[in-house]
Amino acid sequence: MPLAPGQAVLRDEYLGFVLGSPEAALERHGGPEHVTGSCFVFTPDLAQVLLCFHKKGRFWVQLGGHVEAADGSVVDTALREAREECGIDDLDPVGGGILDLDRHNLGDGFSCRTHWDVGFAAIARPEAAPVASDESDDVAWWPVDALPQNVPPQFALRLAGVLAELGHRQRATH
Repeated sequence: MPLAPGQAVLRDEYLGFVLGSPEAALERHGGPEHVTGSCFVFTPDLAQVLLCFHKKGRFWVQLGGHVEAADGSVVDTALREAREECGIDDLDPVGGGILDLDRHNLGDGFSCRTHWDVGFAAIARPEAAPVASDESDDVAWWPVDALPQNVPPQFALRLAGVLAELGHRQRATH
């Protein structure tokens, strides 16, 4: 789990939410709030992040989406969604588990009210060419220190937190 203090508080809230209604929490149509899985896809040097321009939200964001019945876990959801949304099949998971938790409310264009997002990370080959899916208008690489203007509130902080977690975990394994 992420080390940041705010993430620890969210972790406890997530556990309460999921344990309170385990099936509904993971079910897209189980209620107005549910768990989603997302994947921050980076270049091997962690200098660029792959973002999609979300059709409904009209903003640049990491890849991810709803848990499906065939997904064995939320990390499986995150990686499946990332592959579907960017067209890159060989993503290499990195970080060894959950790197980010973010509960956020959604706008009027969405069928649900709140996503309890669980974030993971993966590395893509530098020569891999992303291709947008039906769910997004575009998918593109962005420098981690020069994000587009139209990202969700707090997105830059989330990204910085993921990068800090990756750095901490890399140092801990060496």
